[in-house]
Amino acid sequence: MENFTYYNPTALHFGKGVLDKMPGIISKYGKKLLLVYGKGSIKSNGYYDKLMQQLEEAGFQVVEYGGIKSNPLVEDVDAAAALGRSENVDVILAVGGGSVIDSAKIISITIPVQHSAWDFYTYRAKPKSAVPLIAVLTLAATGTEMNPFAVLQNEKTGRKDGYSSELIFPKHSFLDPELTYSVPASYTAYGIADLIAHCLENYFGKGECTLSDRFIFSIINDAIEWGPRLVKNLHGYEERAAIMYDATMALNLLTANGKSGGDWGVHSLGHILSLLFDVPHGASLSIIFPAWMKVFRDQAGDRIAFLGKNTFGTNGVQETIEAFETFFRGIGTPTRLSDVNINSDKHEAILAQWIRNKAEGSCYKPTHDDYRQLLSNME
Repeated sequence: MENFTYYNPTALHFGKGVLDKMPGIISKYGKKLLLVYGKGSIKSNGYYDKLMQQLEEAGFQVVEYGGIKSNPLVEDVDAAAALGRSENVDVILAVGGGSVIDSAKIISITIPVQHSAWDFYTYRAKPKSAVPLIAVLTLAATGTEMNPFAVLQNEKTGRKDGYSSELIFPKHSFLDPELTYSVPASYTAYGIADLIAHCLENYFGKGECTLSDRFIFSIINDAIEWGPRLVKNLHGYEERAAIMYDATMALNLLTANGKSGGDWGVHSLGHILSLLFDVPHGASLSIIFPAWMKVFRDQAGDRIAFLGKNTFGTNGVQETIEAFETFFRGIGTPTRLSDVNINSDKHEAILAQWIRNKAEGSCYKPTHDDYRQLLSNME
């Protein structure tokens, strides 16, 4: 087991009615807030009007930045940060899924500076302070509500990268499963694939820690149990609550304890599909992970077999891979590039971008032939 320090300062408020106490908590940080949200789902599902009434009754002055896309852009972060800076906001309230909260995290460290948020991603700058961030989660998937990570896309440089800083932990995160009722079956399934992939990235990382592995197996097993129920009953509170909790626990650093780091190669590969073709993040992961296991079956065979034994009750590498593919297909997530309308004529563009961006993990580093085999496995 590797040495580790576990630190997570986010206060998590989970369950029905938790949003009732949100105004009182926000007021501890100030009365002028920047509200960040996506492309309108909070308006179409009626939550926006309820939220604005709640904030106005509590005496908050609200500055809005909406329109964050599902694969978030650095330009939106820079624009929102400029707005927050000019309005001298006290606190940020992010209402949405991973893309919105990720964006708000980087907005929080960009407001105090005069340069682009991308300077943090290229390590030309290091954040020294952050505007306090409160998160309201509306889509269970990324675990961003309780971690120090944020992914952004820069189309000008052809990059989609992750960033980490202790300054971007949300101060408080509010998780009411009822707010995810309006998430369609497709994105609900992508979220399930995403949380499982987070578990797998840490499982295949450096270091041996049996308890962390057991946490990983438990989270995956819970998702295997509740995921199919949820996609068949999108308004089931217990189903929504179970998957929401799974997603948070999958990437709040708990599963990384005792390891020196996750692999994160599949995420690097998947980011290219999102960058080039706007593939939903979770969908890219359900396509790539089974293909990745096939490529690295010789190097990681024992780990793959042990994973299958403790999740699907399978025996052997091939049976484990097939079990994951069957599960993903069963909940409605893609397992082939053709499922997201990416044909073989796009393979060379994907390959070139993988090589250019060094899409690889910390433990398993694909060769040129491995990349080609991945593409073949994804057909």
